[in-house]
Amino acid sequence: MKLSVIATAVAGLCLGATTAMAGTPLAGPVNNAPITEKWAPSKFWGAGDRAGSANHTRNSANIKRALARVKQYKALTIGKYYHREAPAFGPRIWHMSIPGTPTGGPFGKNALVYHDEQLTTEIGQIQTQFDGPGHIGVNTANGMFFYNGVDPMSAENGYERGAGGRVMGMGPLGVEHVGELGYVCRLVVLDAVAYKKSKGQISASAEMLPIPQGPADVGGIVSADDVRGMVRAAGVDSIKSGDCVALHTGQGNTWSNDRYKSMNSDQRAAARAIFAQGEPGFGLSACDYFASRNIALTMGDTSANDAQPGNEVEGWAVPCHTQIQTRYGIWNLENVDTKSLVDAGIKEAAFIWAPLRMIGATGSPGNPVVLY
Repeated sequence: MKLSVIATAVAGLCLGATTAMAGTPLAGPVNNAPITEKWAPSKFWGAGDRAGSANHTRNSANIKRALARVKQYKALTIGKYYHREAPAFGPRIWHMSIPGTPTGGPFGKNALVYHDEQLTTEIGQIQTQFDGPGHIGVNTANGMFFYNGVDPMSAENGYERGAGGRVMGMGPLGVEHVGELGYVCRLVVLDAVAYKKSKGQISASAEMLPIPQGPADVGGIVSADDVRGMVRAAGVDSIKSGDCVALHTGQGNTWSNDRYKSMNSDQRAAARAIFAQGEPGFGLSACDYFASRNIALTMGDTSANDAQPGNEVEGWAVPCHTQIQTRYGIWNLENVDTKSLVDAGIKEAAFIWAPLRMIGATGSPGNPVVLY
């Protein structure tokens, strides 16, 4: 992605080399909104909460509303393929190998053989990826601020450390707190490509929204008004507390599930090149709207689901990330295959997903299930 220095620091979270202590800001931009606007304790879930929007799954009415959307008794999965040639942000890698051919055997009279795999990757932050509580924070004058006011540098409420003080996990910000609850929610599918065509904001032949370069690039920025318009166009109930929302921008079509395995290396490289330029997605007003509705989850077919480098505000790095994840604990699922939802004509459905219970991880890979 062509991001500013600020965006690289926030999205990449390359903070391992810092020597900052709790209560001390990191070198670089400082934003005191979490302090002055009192982002903690959590508006929705109270002091000490660690799971954020996954708490909606505790409400049986939300599960009932979700399952009521199952009409055809069909299912599909919307996780993307994990592969070394698939698009990834910045220096992130997916490197998998099979140690031994076979890894072991033959054993026993039945001559058993087996294979394992060895994986090197940012396991929570590559391809289909869930942003958990430890992924996105804000640098304030009082130090780092993550969901519900956690500063991971604090001695009593921070990183899990091992030998030599090495950070081994995110402590109270670990993704396992979300994984203990998971998500069962009503899914609302927002087809921004069809909607922007109907408004004449993109070409009738376009397969994806344009990558916005500034706030005036409305074709690539999905506003709160656009969200409301897409819901009306779909003819479904308005977005409610506990709902999950999927945005189809079409950018993910470049490596959609129905195409990826048959693509050659040159085609995959072309998809990575488009991915690296930026992405269409939600403007800040859309995310503020989602916060006002107290939704459970945002998701989409791009690397962040935020419009970038252009958004409705100037100079902010992936603004929805801080404004609804850090502030409200409304988590985000990136690089899902929304094309399959649109191709199936799904406007609302039941969505089922739980991140892996990796203690201390910033996020999780996975393969969500949609029932319709």
